[in-house]
Order: sequence, then structure tokens, then C-alpha cells
Amino acid sequence: MKLHRLMRGVFAAALVTSALPAVAATPNSFDALYVFGDSLVDAGNIATLTGNKTPNPALGYRNGRFTNGYDYVDYINFELFGTPTRASLQGGNNYSFGGARVVTDATDTIPDLTLQISTYAAAKGGAADPNALYILNAGGNDIFALERFQAGNANALLPFTNSADYVNAIVSTYSGQVQRLNDLGARNILITGIPNATDPQAFTIDAQLQSALDGLSLNANTNLYRFSYLKFFQQLQANPGSLGLPPLRTDLSCIQLQAQASDCAGIFSFDGTHPTAAVQSALFRSIAGQFGVSAVPEPRVWAMMLAGFLLMGAAIRRQQGRLAPA
Repeated sequence: MKLHRLMRGVFAAALVTSALPAVAATPNSFDALYVFGDSLVDAGNIATLTGNKTPNPALGYRNGRFTNGYDYVDYINFELFGTPTRASLQGGNNYSFGGARVVTDATDTIPDLTLQISTYAAAKGGAADPNALYILNAGGNDIFALERFQAGNANALLPFTNSADYVNAIVSTYSGQVQRLNDLGARNILITGIPNATDPQAFTIDAQLQSALDGLSLNANTNLYRFSYLKFFQQLQANPGSLGLPPLRTDLSCIQLQAQASDCAGIFSFDGTHPTAAVQSALFRSIAGQFGVSAVPEPRVWAMMLAGFLLMGAAIRRQQGRLAPA
């Protein structure tokens, strides 16, 4: 945890520029973190469903994550509360599922973004914690579905029969779930946009998504933080050193190179789809440095702080008594 704090300071000058003005120059305080999304941030929900068979730890996947370590939302939670995120199926606040899409048909057994937020809302009685941070990380699997459809799989987008309607559904659903969280009472929402910088469609869809976010009717007290995955990956390709990383191989994955023992040093992807833990860590540093994160002290911490202030006050008064003239 201390290392990540140091790294955040070292690389703060090289962070990705926000899509919004720099409204978070001072740290924001949160009392909880809730995560919705796909395999990039899944904390073990798919592992729980499959009895820890997927992702396969024998290949080097760790902690039920789809990479060789923790992911960026884990590092944010470490920074806030000293622990990684925990999967919702294990009683935690991370509702992400590997393979989840923004838009799916009714036959898909993996909870999509809407169902994940519905599950959260039901667990909280329909009222969101206004002091928590909510992270939405989705869209990558929707891009893959589009690619399969365009490659000839006519069923990849069902019930949609064309790409345009599906893209419109991605944008309206994704932005609609941001509006929904706001309406439930969430006041701190971080959305990372559409990933997959290798597909030009991602840039087009992300631009449409940002426009839809601009048109939402959010509460005046709602902070909508926007981080650009696409800009991050562009910077990573152009200047990895600015993100604290060496030049990264992108031709083969860590698994293909059998480099798990070296923690995939100098490699971008762990398995051909998911970034390595080192890239996830760089992603954390960018997000944390761009927006700033800090936790609200727990009641016991407040009590300790108050006790310390009282002791300091008593000591000052005793000192003043000894120095007072006779």
C-alpha cells in the first residue's frame, strides 16, 4: 500500500488528462467503493461460480482475477481501506462478472451491467450510499460481440440484427445506468468509457457515450468523473515510461511466452485479452492521481484522533501552567 502511494506521487505529473475539467484537485473522501463491470475488474465472481476453475490459477491467474495479480479497482480499495475489493458473491461490494456486457439478451447467464446494478439496488433497499464511490467499467465484451457479428456470426448481437441498433443500445444503456445510480442517490460516479483501443469502433462508441453523458439530468451534488481508457492506452503505447512502465511487448501474451514466473515483466497482456497486473497498477496510478482518493475515517479512528487532540490540549495547558509567571 505504501509503495502505491509513493508511485502515485512520482507519476502524478504524467497522468492521463480527464475528459472533464480538473474538478478534483483536492482529494475526495469516500466511505465505500462499489464496482460494476466485466473481467477487467472482476474480483472473483466468475471464480466463485466455477469453483475457482475460471480463471485457471494453474495458468498464473491470481486471487480469482483475470490477470496475474490485482486490478486497478483493487488498488483503489487498498488506497482507501487497506484491502482489495471482494466479489459480491463472497459478500463484498464488487458486482463485476468476467464476460459481462453492457447489453445482452435474456438467455445470457452472465449478469450484464443493468442486472449488476439491480442486484446492488435490491441489496441496499433501493437507496445508494451518497458517500460511496461507484465505478462502472464495461464495454469491452460488447466490442467483441460486434466484431463477431461483423465476422459473420449473425447471432452475436441477438435480439439485435444490425450493428447500428446494438451500438445505440450500448450508449443508451450505459448512460442510462449512470442516470439510474444518480437517481438511487449515488453522488460519486466514475466511468472509464469504452476500452479496446485496437478497434476503431471503440473510439466512435466512446464519443457517442460521452455525448450521452453530457445530456444526463444529474443531481447538482453528483460528481461524474470520466476517465478515458482509450487515452490511457494511447499514452501507454506512445510513452510507457511516463506511466512508470518499460517498453511492453504486445505481439505475444505472458502466457504464450510462459513468463508468469517473472511476473510478466515487459509484457502488456497476460492472456491476449487482459492487461498484466503491472499495467493494472499503472492504470490505478493514473486514476488515483487524476482524481485523488481518500477514505472517510471510521468512528474508531475519529475517536482515536479526538483522544489525541484532548491529550495534546492537556499537555499544552500543563506546559502553559509551568511557564506562567508567579
